[in-house]
Amino acid sequence: MNQTTIFWPVLAHVALVYIVYGVLGRRRYGAIKSGEAKVGQYKARSTEPASSVTVAANLCNQFELPVLFYVLCLTLHVTNGVNYLTLTLAWIFVLTRYFHAWVHLTSNNLRLRSRSFFAGAVVLALAWIWFALHLLGLV
Repeated sequence: MNQTTIFWPVLAHVALVYIVYGVLGRRRYGAIKSGEAKVGQYKARSTEPASSVTVAANLCNQFELPVLFYVLCLTLHVTNGVNYLTLTLAWIFVLTRYFHAWVHLTSNNLRLRSRSFFAGAVVLALAWIWFALHLLGLV
């Protein structure tokens, strides 16, 4: 298998990060335009207006667990560990991140959001376990 295929899910997650940045920019601009917020409020996260606070939080989420995803993808590539299983797990992880972001930016249903986060965390953990087995020469 071509080892660079692991970077397609990475690029898909990077696209998500830019989508969330776009949503955050639109919501912040809308909050200023409507009078809900003043430009100075954006100096500190604690003064984020209600219309954009969940988007700002979601953007932070895209740099927490996904950091482990990026490291995993790079290490899989370097060690020739990319195969159909690892690629599938990577895509599933990215899909859980898209679903998590969609829930967070729309209904913010905590049950759905936490379940999608947990599913992504489990999938990522399985991929790391496979990587450890790969390094040990067991797979």
